This record gives sequence, structure tokens and C-alpha cells, in this order.
Amino acid sequence: MVGLSSFLALVMGATLWLFMRDDPYVAPPPGPGAAAARPAEAAAALQELLRAMEANDPDAARTLAAADDSSTAQLLSALVENVHAIPLDDVDLRYIDELDGPDTSGRWSATVATTWRVADADDETLSADVRVDFASDGERVVIAGVGGAHGTTPVWMSGPLDVRRDGAVVVMAAAGVDRYATLARRAVVVVRRVLPGWDGSLVVEVPRRASGVDDALAVERGTFRNVAGVTAAADGSDGGGDAPVHVLLNPQQMRRLRAVGAQVVVSHEAVHVATNAPAKELPTWLSEGFADYVALRDVDLPVATTASQVIAQVRREGLPRELPGDQDFNEQSDSFGAAYEAAWLACRLLALRSGEKTLLQLYRRADGARDFGAVFQLVTGQRVVAFTREWGRFLADSAD
Repeated sequence: MVGLSSFLALVMGATLWLFMRDDPYVAPPPGPGAAAARPAEAAAALQELLRAMEANDPDAARTLAAADDSSTAQLLSALVENVHAIPLDDVDLRYIDELDGPDTSGRWSATVATTWRVADADDETLSADVRVDFASDGERVVIAGVGGAHGTTPVWMSGPLDVRRDGAVVVMAAAGVDRYATLARRAVVVVRRVLPGWDGSLVVEVPRRASGVDDALAVERGTFRNVAGVTAAADGSDGGGDAPVHVLLNPQQMRRLRAVGAQVVVSHEAVHVATNAPAKELPTWLSEGFADYVALRDVDLPVATTASQVIAQVRREGLPRELPGDQDFNEQSDSFGAAYEAAWLACRLLALRSGEKTLLQLYRRADGARDFGAVFQLVTGQRVVAFTREWGRFLADSAD
């Protein structure tokens, strides 16, 4: 490393050398001026895209991309087609601010406040900050990309989708839509066997890749890589408010599942939709165990199959002393699947011991309870500690 005094000496020497030269010194010409973002024109391009959506004019949307940018042109065309195929209401695109300054080619990214609502399915409008890329194309500003890092990428903005609607069931998928629609319709039947009063809608979204689930929920890539499905506010919010909740399925995990397993996944997530689980404050074992209880209630499979991971864990490590904690449901954990199975067995035991109505009552009354133990004892007539011991014996019997 050059010291400060040495660096100054070098600079002074170079400067003296420039003045002592015989030929005149000519300063280098300034480089090209830095391109400036053109937010007003970018906002106008977004309004043109909205008009194309309103008019159901995919060709008009294509013209908003550069002439040599066929991929963005196809994407913009798909957005228009998705809006009408789903269909969506309350769609709006509003330019907010630049995410970064233009590069040497004049391309920059901006945050675009986006709203939408699945018509006849969502009670409230969803909203998200979506990254949109813009570029200068001669005298005009064009759209150069939609979605990506630094924001949410709703599934309907990620590419072409096929859509199936059947009453209150809406399924949108990049591929395999008929399979997912069948699973969703059956899931509604499964849920209503235990929750006959549920008459809400079920919206299922399936992006082209697993990363599409992460992008839709604005989480780090890979977060849901090992998860087949998740129920969440479809705009990436925490689900604690009035934002509609949708089911997002990981196509890579779903392709690995046989018919029964795939149905259990979709039915499980449909339970979360029916109970608005993202907005509830429950022990995770009760929330996830109840969803699995409903999904597996009428599935004719032996416990050795449906609880194979936790049975193997018990044989390897011995009986657990506590019910699964919230930390055990970390999707990156090696015991992730075992925790779900243990929670399911706990809820199954409650239903066998005290009846399905008691399990349902506990699920409802425990929401937001400051003293879960007191609520548990009031509803079931048993202390949590005693139930945990009984659950341990139930696990042991299952492992024999």
C-alpha cells in the first residue's frame, strides 16, 4: 500500500512533469453526460400499459417495450391477458421513485405501487411495491422489465398463466392448471366436512418456478424451496390485516408428489384459507396440526406412512418431552417434516380422545389467548403437561 506522503509526492511529480513538457497539455474531453431518469415519461408508459389492460389489447402492451426486446414485449402482452383471464379488478400502476440511477445505456429501475383484486373472490384490494425497469429508446421511454429483486412480483405479473374458475375456486398456473384445479375443487369438499360453515373463496396460484413463490411474497430466494405450499397474503404483507390470503404452490415440489400427497398439501392450505390462519395467533403445532388433521381425516393411509418421519425420529432419538415448538417448523430444518407429523398426531389424539368438536373449539378459543395452558385445560379438561405425556405414549405406540 502506498503511504499518504508517497502518494502526494507522486501526484506532485506528475503535475510538475505535465507543466515541464514541451508540447502543450490538453485536458481530456469530458465523458458523455450521465443519463438521467425520466420519471414523468416512465409514469406515462405505465398509464399506457393500464389503458392496454382496460382495453384488453395485448398488442398495444407489446409496443411499450423496445423494438428489439421481445421477452419484455411478450411479458407485457401476458400481463394484459392475465388481467382479463383471471379476471382482476382495481388494477393500478403508480410510479413512486427510482431504485437506482440510470446506467450508461440509460436503463434504470423504479418502485411501482401496484394494486389488484381477484374479481368475485377477494373482498379487499391487494397492494405491493413492484420493481419495474425502464430504458430510453431514442426519444421515448420504454418498459424494460417487470419484477425481480427489491420488491414483490405478484404471480400474475410473472408471465403467462392459464386460469380455471369453478364457482368460488380460482386457479391460476403457469403450467398444469387442470391438475391444480382438480386438487383445489376437492380441497373445498375436504375442508367443508369439518368446517361446513365456510363459504369463502379459494384462490390458488402456481408460478413457473419455485423461486416464483419467494418473489410473490418478497422473501429471500430459496426460502420456500423445500415447501410444497404456503398460505399467505398474496401481496407479501404479514396477513395480519384485511389482505386476502391465497394459496401459493411450489411447482417443483408438487411435481414430486403422487396424487394423495398432492391432495393433502392443497387441502391443508385450504384449511388455512378457511380459518384465515395467517391472521391468527396460535401455537404453530396447533395451527399446522389442525390443518393436517382436516386434510388427512378421510385419507386411507396407515400412520406408519403419514407419520414416517417423526416415527423414525422417535426411534433414533427417543420420545420428545415437549410438543413441537415454533422453531421446529423452520423450513430449513432437517426435522421440518417430523414437526408437522408430530403436530398432526397431537391434533389427531385430541380428536380421538375428546372429539372433533373439542379440537375445533380449542382451535377457535386459543386464538390470541394470553394463557394457552388455561384455555387448553378449560376446553379439553386436561393440563397441557398431562396431554404431552399422553401424546408421547401415542407416538411410542405409533413407532412400535
